Amino acid sequence: MSLISIDNLKKSFHSDDLVTQVLHGVSFSIEPGEFISIMGPSGSGKSTLMHILGFLDRASSGKYFFDNEDVTDLTDLELARMRNEKIGFVFQSFNLLPRTTVLENVMLPLLYSHRKIADPAKIATEVLEQVGLSHRLDYYTNQISGGEKQRVAIARALVNKPSIIFADEPTGNLDSKSGLAVMKMLQDLNEAGNTIILVTHETFTSEHAKRILKIHDGSLLADTPVKNRRHANGDELLK
Repeated sequence: MSLISIDNLKKSFHSDDLVTQVLHGVSFSIEPGEFISIMGPSGSGKSTLMHILGFLDRASSGKYFFDNEDVTDLTDLELARMRNEKIGFVFQSFNLLPRTTVLENVMLPLLYSHRKIADPAKIATEVLEQVGLSHRLDYYTNQISGGEKQRVAIARALVNKPSIIFADEPTGNLDSKSGLAVMKMLQDLNEAGNTIILVTHETFTSEHAKRILKIHDGSLLADTPVKNRRHANGDELLK
């Protein structure tokens, strides 16, 4: 059973009398536990596609099934609930709250959850330990490095135990060492059973995944497995 299945997905934006078609009938499926890269140049439509898949936007037409549920016509409130409980996001710009501690940033999705959480601080602390930041709980986000900020963002994405994690250019604001550390973390999370969708314009970064969807001018050009997968330690995985 597919976790995500989209059929003939289209997206257009309207401004006065101008219509800009961004996605042109995209179709594919994603199974639980996959690690997929959506790769394409700037303006290809990959971020728009991610926003639709992550319930941040709606398609203009086509069908979208998430965990075997047709989510095409859900209300904004229903989509917001799905987004909070099923989706984790990691963004290039981190999107952390300023003047707020690392622990408070990671607790935030739990505080907005519709589920009753007995001890949000305990859960957030455990996830921060998982990403190696137990020594930074009370630090403010302006007191930690870029690589640590991205690990906080990953912890925040994980805290609700989502069905899928979207990583949108997660290494874009990092140096090469920190970037590789983040990619290793994503690979480790995938090996632990998490479904990962990585959005990137870089071929090198995309090859850390197991499958690449190539988007160009709003169309799906290729859907191929990665034959010589790159390991975040710098070696290649021949599987």
